[in-house]
Amino acid sequence: MDKIKYRAVIKFFLKEGLKPNEIHLKFIKVYGDFSPSFSTIKKWVPEFKRGRTRLEVDPREGCPKSATTPEIIEQVHDMLLDDRRMKVREIAETIGISKERVGSMHEELDTKKLCARWVPRLLTADQKRTRIKISGQCLEGFNKNKTDFVHRFITMDETWINHYTPESKQQ
Repeated sequence: MDKIKYRAVIKFFLKEGLKPNEIHLKFIKVYGDFSPSFSTIKKWVPEFKRGRTRLEVDPREGCPKSATTPEIIEQVHDMLLDDRRMKVREIAETIGISKERVGSMHEELDTKKLCARWVPRLLTADQKRTRIKISGQCLEGFNKNKTDFVHRFITMDETWINHYTPESKQQ
């Protein structure tokens, strides 16, 4: 049972006039180890007594995560395209955000840190757009002139692998 359903049952038992310890005993009798703790019940009973109607937890106050805005992610992306060997600390100092935020951006950038270099895990958004554009042009050409184009149409995926074993981390 999820937390919202537990809160609904707590609210129901409270309307029946049960006290928190009685509500807790009923939960233990029915759900055993999976019942909410007494402190949870003790926390929600006064909330419902004060007239609370919502079962969801209120959103918390605090600073919004402004370090991962699309503009900042784009800045980091551009910096990595210019120099893939940039350190997380250098990126953080240049943009003015924490090292932790830069380190966690690898999901948005679809990259990972590998051997002192940021390496794309999959195709970047730019590479995907380029491939879609080229594929669309090829499809247009194919549909316009099917008989002549079939004999000249070749597809391939070219992969380049560069093997280099550095002697030190600095290299």
